[in-house]
Amino acid sequence: MKNEIKIFEESNIRSIYDEENEKWYFSVVDIVEILTESSEPRKYWSVLKTRLKKEGSELTTKCSQLKMKAADGKFYKTDALDVEGCLRLVQSIPSPKAEPVKQWLAKVGYERMKEMADPSTAIDRARETYKKLGRSDKWIQQRFSGQDTRNKLTDYWKDHEVTESEEFAILTNIIHQEWADVSVKKHKEMKGLKSQNLRDHMTEAELLFTALAELSTRQVAENTQAIGFEENKSAAKVGGNIAKRAREDFEERTGQKVISGENYLPKQNKVKQIKSKKTK
Repeated sequence: MKNEIKIFEESNIRSIYDEENEKWYFSVVDIVEILTESSEPRKYWSVLKTRLKKEGSELTTKCSQLKMKAADGKFYKTDALDVEGCLRLVQSIPSPKAEPVKQWLAKVGYERMKEMADPSTAIDRARETYKKLGRSDKWIQQRFSGQDTRNKLTDYWKDHEVTESEEFAILTNIIHQEWADVSVKKHKEMKGLKSQNLRDHMTEAELLFTALAELSTRQVAENTQAIGFEENKSAAKVGGNIAKRAREDFEERTGQKVISGENYLPKQNKVKQIKSKKTK
């Protein structure tokens, strides 16, 4: 099974593709959050699940417990449903987003078949999605380039005894903390993000320095032949620090700060953020 993140109107939906059975499974909590716009989707799902059990619904028995990545970077068992189960879930929750979610679920299945026949279609689809979300061609190119750099780093970790489920997240945060002087969590908070992918809301400069930090980390790890978590942790600190010095030089010479609270959230989400800050 392969963990992936799917995007529905700027919201991330954790998903897993079961290649053996050729099925997608989606996080129930993520779907519930989109449909209800609740600040406590887990609680909403817990109450709904209890009600459905009392009603004798088969939906709760169809839930699979699959390990998915949480906000803290760790993997936990999460209620997940296949496309058919998600469609039933949508019918159980009154929501103006019910129909768009149904169409999205059907599209995901179709797109997967196309991608298996021609993997390049996944890249084309991602590019079109970013364009629809208002990203410039320059930003999209930087995002793809940064992802390629990221993939090469994680490939190195996989091949050198770093545990993917937990240690990847820790090393990523070390690199980020080193170059940006702020943790991944704090950076997301600055941008008003919750379940969204931080990199999808970075400015061009943030993407550039993130890529520099990860490129430097891989080069250091390769040169020192780092193996295991502790040795790669040292490489992460050095690589992140290289990008930090470059960032400080950039900021001094341009007078512009790299770390930004800027994001690409829809306008209605920005209004909610402003209201939330005023009430605090």
